[in-house]
Amino acid sequence: MLNVRFRDKTNAWPGFVDLFSNLVIILIFLLIVFVFLWTTTSVFNKNSGVRRVALLERQKQQQAEQIVQMTADKVQAEQLLSAARNALENQENEIMNNQQQQQNMARAYEEKIAQMVAEQQQMQQEIAQMQESMQTRINELTTMLNHANTAKAEMMRMESERHEMNDSMAAKNAELNAQIEELNNQISRLAEALDAAETAAQERDIEYVEMSSRLNKALADKVAELSALGQYQSEFYKQIKIALGNDLGIKQDGDRFIVSSDILFPSGAYKISADGKKQIQILANVIKDFESKIPDNVDWIIRVDGHTDNKPVIHGTAGYANNMQLSLLRATAVVNELVKNGVSKRRLIPSGFGELYPVAYGKTPDALQKNRRIELQLTNK
Repeated sequence: MLNVRFRDKTNAWPGFVDLFSNLVIILIFLLIVFVFLWTTTSVFNKNSGVRRVALLERQKQQQAEQIVQMTADKVQAEQLLSAARNALENQENEIMNNQQQQQNMARAYEEKIAQMVAEQQQMQQEIAQMQESMQTRINELTTMLNHANTAKAEMMRMESERHEMNDSMAAKNAELNAQIEELNNQISRLAEALDAAETAAQERDIEYVEMSSRLNKALADKVAELSALGQYQSEFYKQIKIALGNDLGIKQDGDRFIVSSDILFPSGAYKISADGKKQIQILANVIKDFESKIPDNVDWIIRVDGHTDNKPVIHGTAGYANNMQLSLLRATAVVNELVKNGVSKRRLIPSGFGELYPVAYGKTPDALQKNRRIELQLTNK
């Protein structure tokens, strides 16, 4: 007889298997008793004697085979019961793990609630402080109003005194006439000073004309420098295009050269891939060749601008917190790789713009791929 006991949790399947096993054993026992009684009764029957015995022997053999089959079924049932027990234990372990995760989430939720309560208490304290400050200000304004009322009373008193002072004003008129004469003398001296200032202003105008001439000359020199640089820009982009071939991810757009970030970097990364390093080595060879061609009086640089698509950075990403940082890290990585391949570091300036300047709008995969790019621009400092 099978006697299986599980843990405290109730499950109907093991009890059903136990009951089924017990019923099978009881049925086998009753069948054996029935066969025994039937065999005993038939042996003593004189009319069917030997034939009945032979029949009983065959039935006994069949029953023995049935008993063997039922025993095998019992073993199979026990195996199924053991497998069911293992499955139940696995389910219980999974349930316990889920309960542990739920407890962890509940603790995290409680901690968040506690943090929010603390923040709310802090806000209440700040509000109380603001109310106290406002009350203090109201008290100050009330005091100022009282002072204003006092000042008004003082002005009324002064008005009465003004009438008294009118009598003394006549005596002061003579003194004022003397002061007016002195002021006229001062005005004459100021006129003389004004004439001197006009002479100085004329001299400054002459200096301004000279400075304007120097500035115009400097601007002309700068324009000439830019014009000279423009001659090398088209040749520079042409050589890059020849060196890189007909790669669909690399193209020229006006005064800049655009390289798709997907060629240089894995998705979401700022470390250059092996294929990307090969492309940058080709660019470095072109730039080094132009370093020797551009005259020393042309002060030129190559801007390396990083751009990304507008997909937000996944929270918790290691290395950078937003697209602006990712674009700058990628531009810096390209500059470092160019320097590693022999380009002069003083001719390179990395910058990152994140998703601020897209070349394609929308959220289709093609638009996002176009906006993930590195731009190289030959320009002056």
